Amino acid sequence: MKEFVLDCSATIPWVFASEATPETDALLDRLAAGAKARVPALWHLELGNVLLGAQRKGRIDKAGIEQFLSALAVYDIEVDSETMAVAWSKTLSFAESYGLTVYDAAYLELALRRGLPLATLDGSLRKAMQKAGGKLLL
Repeated sequence: MKEFVLDCSATIPWVFASEATPETDALLDRLAAGAKARVPALWHLELGNVLLGAQRKGRIDKAGIEQFLSALAVYDIEVDSETMAVAWSKTLSFAESYGLTVYDAAYLELALRRGLPLATLDGSLRKAMQKAGGKLLL
């Protein structure tokens, strides 16, 4: 499949080698080969928050963050333009129905709406995607 929804949890192993697996490496290879990742509008904020938290804990420095974000810019990662329009309807409903945060439900909603597989390492989100009848990549 050439397109998939990319969760922040599946992105983080690309910057922290200790968290990488053959599956997360293959996902990055897929992007490098021309696949398109779709992300909800909150992905950049969520990723930035994780990176800043890692910097505060001494896991990465500012230069490392900048280098990683520059590397991400070469991949085809498209922000979904409808995330905000469905935030208080479908996404909120999915969060309630599947016991997710609204943030995680945004990934679920996007994957289901677009009929795309979801790349996530988050256990609760994986279970919700399976219950909803969607496909997983990792």
